[in-house]
Amino acid sequence: MGQLISLENVTVDRGGHPVLRGVTLDVEPERVVGVAGPNGSGKTTLLRLLATLLQPSSGSGRILDAELGSDALYEVRRDIAMISHTPAVIPELTLRENLVHATRLAGVGDDGIDRALRAVGLDAAGDRTGGASSHGMLRRIEVARILLTNPRILLLDEAFSGLDSEAQVLIGAIIDRTCARAGCVVIVSHDVRHLQTHASDVLLLSSGRLEVSS
Repeated sequence: MGQLISLENVTVDRGGHPVLRGVTLDVEPERVVGVAGPNGSGKTTLLRLLATLLQPSSGSGRILDAELGSDALYEVRRDIAMISHTPAVIPELTLRENLVHATRLAGVGDDGIDRALRAVGLDAAGDRTGGASSHGMLRRIEVARILLTNPRILLLDEAFSGLDSEAQVLIGAIIDRTCARAGCVVIVSHDVRHLQTHASDVLLLSSGRLEVSS
């Protein structure tokens, strides 16, 4: 099985300024890659590129065998999931409705929603709106989304930030689940401890350049 992520000398410019500079990265199935770096180093930009939400200014790459910048990316996006530091939950919808929406976007059935809510400890809160839910609950509903959609690429942007130990265990479980299904995970964080716990390889992103962490 080939690389799920392959970037070759990729640069991303924002507003005329390079945010990523000559990034080369290969990620195989069952691999967890951690990317450390201070705020402003380009970590979130890297994840948005891997999520196919940004196009490279130069260089080349393939995500799930779809070339960056090509129409084929629309077909693979349903196999990519990102948990950001800002939960991607529609505040006007209930937590259950948010999961229904996620399954429809991913093209999967919604018959497992109640099981997913129970798995993350939110079976009694499914009718609460996203806007009336705590940050921890929103994090848990994103874990439930991953359980339902089974992405091949899981992208985590400071996903452990502000979570209690039980919720951190849930994040660890979806990392293991993704790899067990021959997927891969990329975690970015300024906290190297979380990366060392979960990632087999830790890289350093500094001033937009990706390097092996010492």
